[in-house]
Amino acid sequence: MLRSTPDPRLFMNRRTKIVATLGPATDDPATLRRVLEAGVDVVRLNYSHGEVEAQAQRAERVRSIAREINRDVGILADLQGPKIRIERFTTGSIELSEGQAFCLDMELGKDEGTPNAVGCAYKDLIHDVQVGDTLLLNDGVISMQIDRIEGPRIHCTVLLGGTLSDRKGINKLGGGLSAAALTDKDKSDLQHAVEIGVDFIAVSFPRSAEDMNEARQLMEAAGGRAALVAKIERAEALDDLAGLVGASDAVMVARGDLGVEIGDAELPARQKQIIQQAREMNKMVITATQMMESMISNPVPTRAEVLDVANAVMDGTDAVMLSAETAMGKYPVKVVQAMARVCVGAERSKPPERSKTWFESHFQATDEAIAMATAWTAGHMHAEAIVALTESGSTPLMMSRVDSQIPIYALTRHERTRHRMALCRGVYPIEFEPTMLETLTPVREAVACLKERGLLADGDRVLVTKGDFTGAGGTNTLKIVTVGEY
Repeated sequence: MLRSTPDPRLFMNRRTKIVATLGPATDDPATLRRVLEAGVDVVRLNYSHGEVEAQAQRAERVRSIAREINRDVGILADLQGPKIRIERFTTGSIELSEGQAFCLDMELGKDEGTPNAVGCAYKDLIHDVQVGDTLLLNDGVISMQIDRIEGPRIHCTVLLGGTLSDRKGINKLGGGLSAAALTDKDKSDLQHAVEIGVDFIAVSFPRSAEDMNEARQLMEAAGGRAALVAKIERAEALDDLAGLVGASDAVMVARGDLGVEIGDAELPARQKQIIQQAREMNKMVITATQMMESMISNPVPTRAEVLDVANAVMDGTDAVMLSAETAMGKYPVKVVQAMARVCVGAERSKPPERSKTWFESHFQATDEAIAMATAWTAGHMHAEAIVALTESGSTPLMMSRVDSQIPIYALTRHERTRHRMALCRGVYPIEFEPTMLETLTPVREAVACLKERGLLADGDRVLVTKGDFTGAGGTNTLKIVTVGEY
């Protein structure tokens, strides 16, 4: 029934989860082991870089090491999406000056860029823009305004110059590019992600619920059951945020392209809005992009980065994400340790409040009613823990939306459920299978399981939820027990 584990309290003083991107800096098994031991809850495979075979090898290394250290670590496959890019220059890069004329030429060869013009990988850009639009290149570092469009050429004036190198991305201020969310490469990569059994699949640049529905249909047709993550990085995605969140299992505040499209000044409020919307709809949310970017080359974060991570934590994000910091940085272990420290410190502040409307809501399902009743009761009786015997993880997820700072232990026999719960704020997955489903036996064994691990002690008051039958959505029972007396 039980498996041996290291002291789980080492990881359970932090409620916010950490997602770390894998890459060359973590390909050494010893380094990867230290990164996981430092507290990474979910690893990210970035399908924008590298061959699919390398991603499969990374996933297998994670599973192998996670088994060795007895931790449940989720795996997220991040699809590239329709990243709109310029082509290459003959010299590798050029310098652009303010006021300079520059041309995006749809007919120019892939390697024929000059100081005056460059090709574009997305040929339909010519149809998505008009005179007066502002184009943002290299994540907004360079901007230019469209003066005229002649045949296959977009003639611009540089507004903000700098170094422009091969294959940098293009955005349009305010959004409006029509590229489909799922490219042929994405569809192939999605199939591969299903084949290697990832736990989450992130869809890049979705505009609406329809894009997520298409991804889900493709995933299910391939035999996959991963949770789908909508990356909010297009201005259009904000027009129907509730619909997009509703069609997803989780969302990611992808602040790079989103910030470029809507502008820096709009980004902080939108980040808070997305986090709140996800929590209100019982969905998980990841905050990403440049969270501790200086640690790619420095051993400590800046104060601004510390405050950025802390702000996301205080807003109620389920997870904070590291990208190049762990994929190619010099200090992949130190950056995870630094992020973990900041999360713990920020969690000491007052937790985010859930809208009061849930007190007045009509609960559609029994498990939702049990989850909300448990969260409310646990807070008002100052319980030491909530123990959720779960199949799908939906009950502990709903409980976690009310951030009472009371630990929620998700006990389940299903590895996929444990990996999904690895992303959920304040929820700690533990392998558990009762010897029988008789009413009292699972409760007794669950309490004993946690007591054996040092997570509960005699005298602790605990709320235990379970279902009388197996299956997702079957939670229908709440019991209040005192450890040592039950």
